[in-house]
Amino acid sequence: MLLLWYKKFSSQPHQPFFTSGILFFILFMVLFILSNLNILLLDTSILTYHAYSMVFVIFIQFFLGFLFVVFPRFLAQAEIKTEVYMKQFFLYFIASFGILLTLIFYSKITFIFEIMMLVAQIISFNLLYSIHKKSAVKIKEDTKWVLIAFLSGLIFHGLFIISNLDFFYSYEVSKLAINGGFYLFIFMIVFTISQRMIPFFTTAKAPDYKINKSENLLFLVFGFLVLKVVLLSFDNAKINIIADVPLFIIITKELIKWKLPIFKVPSIVWVLYLGLYWIPIALLISIIESFMASYDSNIVFEKAVIHTLALGYFITLLVGFGTRVILGHSGNIIHASNFATFIFIFVQLLTMLRIFTSFSLNFGFDYIFLINLTAILLIVGLCIWSSKYLTILIKGK
Repeated sequence: MLLLWYKKFSSQPHQPFFTSGILFFILFMVLFILSNLNILLLDTSILTYHAYSMVFVIFIQFFLGFLFVVFPRFLAQAEIKTEVYMKQFFLYFIASFGILLTLIFYSKITFIFEIMMLVAQIISFNLLYSIHKKSAVKIKEDTKWVLIAFLSGLIFHGLFIISNLDFFYSYEVSKLAINGGFYLFIFMIVFTISQRMIPFFTTAKAPDYKINKSENLLFLVFGFLVLKVVLLSFDNAKINIIADVPLFIIITKELIKWKLPIFKVPSIVWVLYLGLYWIPIALLISIIESFMASYDSNIVFEKAVIHTLALGYFITLLVGFGTRVILGHSGNIIHASNFATFIFIFVQLLTMLRIFTSFSLNFGFDYIFLINLTAILLIVGLCIWSSKYLTILIKGK
């Protein structure tokens, strides 16, 4: 019986990786709340138990589950064998669990499991690179940029681990690694997938829609993201505008050019549009922050930009893509029920609450209460979504 279940559960890459992603997302958010409430006293910085876990542990597992499905299809190659991706899954799972437990009980050995996580990601990169290299497909632009983003992630992941070792501890280097990992690793991978798949999904629901993407979009976005990461290392909000304005113009112009038919497609598709629209909103917030830094340096933006992208963009696409992939690959009709649509809207409201929380410091509101409320609501939302869709994953096809 157990063997039969395992065979079903492991039959498609997204099933184990999405399951692991959701599980550890919830667990690390619980860890974050317990630390905020001083119920659990951690002897590591928030860069490690929150930022690092989100950037290098959680989000990558979700999108690897998706990449292991679509990469061979993009490149007209054979599907990845079950035993290959399941070995990686177990490595990711053990590393994630080890990082979580050591952060709670003995953080001096957390680096061991961080190295294990980095090794797992190196193996994943090599697998995707080998598929890309073998392919005879002429146009491999999208997979090339996924690999560039992934390689960037490996570099910044290694940099973060080194910067947290006792003999080379550097908060500044750790911060650089997190910023690099967030923008050049996770954001770039998600954006590359988005600009490939969202217009394609649109054509399935709106047959008259014509895909109209700019040729050098990924090159320009990556270039200005590199500049953004460099500027962030100076810790001066005034100069971030140098990268943010070009990024805002490029991405906003691109989204206008796409002419996405938001009112002509069902919620399973328009939720993906909403995710994309959070990108220019986040960049606009960052531009305003730069202007306000010159006007009054006492105005606090906290981490509004990063959380607008993390909640509004990453998580919206996570539940949007996740719902679609889970339904489609389990033999169900690809349709977002009222239940799924509620979750989609809930994530948008949660993003707005998190933005408000960032600015609440300027108005004397209870920031800790609001940040914990947002985190609790996120966990509730993930649990509600999981109550329906995680059960489909665990059962397997």
